[in-house]
Amino acid sequence: MAWARSAGAAAALTACAAAAGLVRERTARAEREHPPAGRFVDVQGARLHYVAEGDGPPLVLLHGLGSMVEDFMVSGLVAAARGRYRVIAFDRPGYGHSTRPRGRRWDPARQAALLLEAFRVLDIHRPIVLGHSWGTSVAVQLALTAPGVPRSLVLASGIYFPTLRLDAPFLLPPGIPLVGALLRHTVSPLAGRALWPLWLRMLFSPARVPPAMAALAWNALRPGTLRTVAEETSHVLPTTVATMRRYRDLTLPVVLVAGTRDKYVGTRAHTARLARLLPNRKLLLSAKAGHMVHHADVPLVLQAVDAAAWG
Repeated sequence: MAWARSAGAAAALTACAAAAGLVRERTARAEREHPPAGRFVDVQGARLHYVAEGDGPPLVLLHGLGSMVEDFMVSGLVAAARGRYRVIAFDRPGYGHSTRPRGRRWDPARQAALLLEAFRVLDIHRPIVLGHSWGTSVAVQLALTAPGVPRSLVLASGIYFPTLRLDAPFLLPPGIPLVGALLRHTVSPLAGRALWPLWLRMLFSPARVPPAMAALAWNALRPGTLRTVAEETSHVLPTTVATMRRYRDLTLPVVLVAGTRDKYVGTRAHTARLARLLPNRKLLLSAKAGHMVHHADVPLVLQAVDAAAWG
């Protein structure tokens, strides 16, 4: 019996070692195949990767949970907007090629403070700030903590109110102390890769999934990124509970844009509800888009940006 237990333990250790080796190899390959597309700015101990294109009024793009600047580039939004805006798309801390220093609580307020410093260094004045999904929380915090800095907000497919998240049990474990470190270097990336096609289909539905996004799987499933996703998932409930009391303080122009066929975040429960609270807002809905409205309906999102820029 003791022999059988020892054999089982040895087999488990061997499997973990093999999984860890595979994760290291795929992570290194992803980083070789997808080098930084832009430049870096060092602020508050973090190194932020960003892509800047075009000329005109500054337009800052903040991606959602588990994403990166390539999301906005693949969607065609950067290409569509750079003809009349100075487009600056950031990898938020812990995503893409941006670092995420340990020992800090990287909630939306902390990320907003980091971006404010980056704006100063990069000479970004009075930007239109577009946030998608989780990135909308950072955009809102920018406007609440520094009311005179953003010219206006474009909030796309955001989570604005406390809600039961069915994906939380899958996203949170890699962030658990000790156990999470083992998971994110072995089991979690492999399980995530197996589920990646289903995950993308849900996010992009009813539109097709762009092949370029499917090819970014291992970029999004690196151990450090999984830790970031877990940490940000844990911030959703406390952030929405605390912030929902302050939405009426957003007096700057806010343009809300979302897809009516969003299977990930209910548009009626979040975007439409928020629209009723904001004193200076415009609501644009796409009947053909799901959660990834900036992929499925670029013209509508660009219309939202123009409305935020020019009223």
